[in-house]
Amino acid sequence: MKGKTLTRADLAEAVHEEVGLTRQDCAGLVERTLDMVAEALEAGQIVKLSGFGVFQVRAKRARMGRNPKTGEPASIVPRRVISFRASQVMKAKIDASPDAHASGGKGA
Repeated sequence: MKGKTLTRADLAEAVHEEVGLTRQDCAGLVERTLDMVAEALEAGQIVKLSGFGVFQVRAKRARMGRNPKTGEPASIVPRRVISFRASQVMKAKIDASPDAHASGGKGA
């Protein structure tokens, strides 16, 4: 799967192969799961998936920044952002994967 993006369709197909429900039912399950995560985040809830990680909405306050092209000061408005913190289990899996050290990414 190197270099490929995992899509909703890929997730639905994987559920179909594992569980054996129809492709349409599996697509519905994946869609509903993602909807539930989004709805929880919209409501300000923390979404904790054991062994995977935690999603939460954080409020960022207004601050001064700089326009990267001109260097001029620019006001950055307050906003809400989604943050993800991987679980220790997920971090260990990623670190142990063969691609982790060969890709030359951050870490080490």
